[in-house]
Amino acid sequence: MPASGDKRIALVLGAGGARGIAHVGVIEELIARGYSIEAVVGCSMGAMVGGVYCAGRLAEYKHWACSLTRREVFSLVDFAFGHPGLIKGDRVIGALKGLVGEHLIEQLPIPYKAVAANLDTRQEVWIAEGQLFDAIRASIAIPMLLTPHHYLGADLVDGGLLAPLPIAGARQYSGLRVVAVDINAAKAMPKPPDGPVSSAQDSAGREPAANTAIQQGWNRLLRSVGRGAAVTPSVRVNRNVMDLMSRSLSTMHGCMAQLQMERDPPDVLIGIPHDACAIYEFWRAHEMIELGRQAASSALDQFEAGN
Repeated sequence: MPASGDKRIALVLGAGGARGIAHVGVIEELIARGYSIEAVVGCSMGAMVGGVYCAGRLAEYKHWACSLTRREVFSLVDFAFGHPGLIKGDRVIGALKGLVGEHLIEQLPIPYKAVAANLDTRQEVWIAEGQLFDAIRASIAIPMLLTPHHYLGADLVDGGLLAPLPIAGARQYSGLRVVAVDINAAKAMPKPPDGPVSSAQDSAGREPAANTAIQQGWNRLLRSVGRGAAVTPSVRVNRNVMDLMSRSLSTMHGCMAQLQMERDPPDVLIGIPHDACAIYEFWRAHEMIELGRQAASSALDQFEAGN
């Protein structure tokens, strides 16, 4: 057990789509308070943000993420018609590689692990060596949304299916406190009154252009593979395919993360509410980062008061 006052930590960053951008604010708050992040274990968006941080490019990623508009987010979507998934993911990974550069995990200055899932063996796959963006791409491959990533001799998908909050991976770093960030927490947090629109519609009640385009892409995908009728325009935005997927993943991740925490509670738990934004609302980066900072500040205040 680390001594009281020891600020060396292993950081666990959970899965949850666009809400995972809140990890940036959490990391910034930890660093501002003098915590030393000695290891990072990430799943899905946690693997992405954690990998970028370990590569020393968090500031650049933050600037890029906060600059993205709905239109620019959609421009990164490359539809994978006729393939097992809606999006190939090559564009966003290419953009991130241009921003962060190529890195071998074993050469990163901070130890890093990403968790993916092997659907054939139904097992978690811990990736702690090899190309950083192969690990990230495997970990973010949400089934039906992003195509699986063939790596290490298997088709790998989002690790959030099995371990949305991979605390077990952090226990391997002995002598460190474990700080875990759950971005599927049940308790809602108040949203900034003058911040970005928090629902899936804009202030005029219109469906966002990116969401509409993704919905249309999903319809075309269904037609191209002959797996059923397209979703009709009469389906409301709060019940369309993308929204249903977002809600379903949040429910699954939340339940599984709760089980993981009951079995192996972290030393510090930082919670981001599951309703903070939908998994695809990446244009809300500034708001999510601020939520992450606030949540980290509150959790650390409570932790430090008791130590």
